[in-house]
Amino acid sequence: MAAVLKLPSFRLDGKVALVTGAGRGLGAAMAAGFAEAGAEVILLGRTRAHLEEVSRQIESGGGRCSVTACDVTDDESVRRAIAALPRLDILVNNAGTNFPEPFTSVSDEHLDTMLDLNVRAYFVVAQAAVKKMLEDPARQACGGVVLNISSQMGHVGSPNRTVYCMTKHAVEGLTKAMAVELAARGIRVNSIGPTFVDTPLARRIADTPEKREFIMSRIPMGRLCRVEDIMAAAVYLASPAAAMITGTHLLVDGGWTAQ
Repeated sequence: MAAVLKLPSFRLDGKVALVTGAGRGLGAAMAAGFAEAGAEVILLGRTRAHLEEVSRQIESGGGRCSVTACDVTDDESVRRAIAALPRLDILVNNAGTNFPEPFTSVSDEHLDTMLDLNVRAYFVVAQAAVKKMLEDPARQACGGVVLNISSQMGHVGSPNRTVYCMTKHAVEGLTKAMAVELAARGIRVNSIGPTFVDTPLARRIADTPEKREFIMSRIPMGRLCRVEDIMAAAVYLASPAAAMITGTHLLVDGGWTAQ
């Protein structure tokens, strides 16, 4: 008699997840999603007050979490913070920024800030997290997950976003290379590419009717992404249901890059 097939679990019970940029927006939403799926969540960000507010919300819903105030661009501080964790199963590399402006107007300050936060910090945090994961002698059996939060702009170009597109294309390359190298060690690495998400940051970017019209005209589904859409994608990719998925990207873009 054939074995009865059973849907793989989307739960994260018993897992420890670290989310950077967890004090607001997508980071806070993904942290809440992991906690609801059963993971213990470590909230990492620069502003302790924001992290503690997210922590209170998660704990009020029965989730488990802790707070680590740290700037991911401070290499030694973030390495120490991750090395001090008792255990780590899931990393969400999420902290990032953008300064939309014409190519010829990009300042050295904006260029350096985006390269440091969107690229260098992703590498440093991922490296430290993977080292922590590999301390577990059973890692190949129990698995590990790195999720790099990229963007649809990691797959296309767009006016006034040359540096941002450059950094997110770099994140996609990092994701693929890590996935190939770490697969034999039991660690899966994928990226998530949101379109414009309905957050205060996106509303500041789309601060004129013309800018909003440009954005909406490029999304076939006709709406901005919700934070819940990214929360669901992250939980899926971190879960046993995605056990054979590594080195790829999940675009949550309403069809932007399909055109």
